[in-house]
Amino acid sequence: QVQLVESGGGLVQPGGSLRLSCAASETILSSDPMGWYRQAPGKERELVARIRSGRDPELKDSVQGRFTISRDNAKKTVYLQMNNLKPDDTAVYFCFVRENGIWYWGKGTLVTVSS
Repeated sequence: QVQLVESGGGLVQPGGSLRLSCAASETILSSDPMGWYRQAPGKERELVARIRSGRDPELKDSVQGRFTISRDNAKKTVYLQMNNLKPDDTAVYFCFVRENGIWYWGKGTLVTVSS
């Protein structure tokens, strides 16, 4: 069973940047999608970004041009670089991987954007 551990969340002012990391406990095939969902208070969980080999990375429309997803398969890690953060980006960010049709989730890391 894959275990995922996120890091990099925190409190940042509007316009600031954060980099989230998610390390997997075992090697993930590059063809298996990895990425990030987020859930804000009182809202449903939503896809932010995902990446897999052979396809362009997918990003939620509202984060296009501000967020970048990348992946280092050798380190079994997926990253989310978040720039020009806005208060609406405040949420718990969850890393995921889908391996052989099975979804695995991290416990989440809180990102708070506030002045």
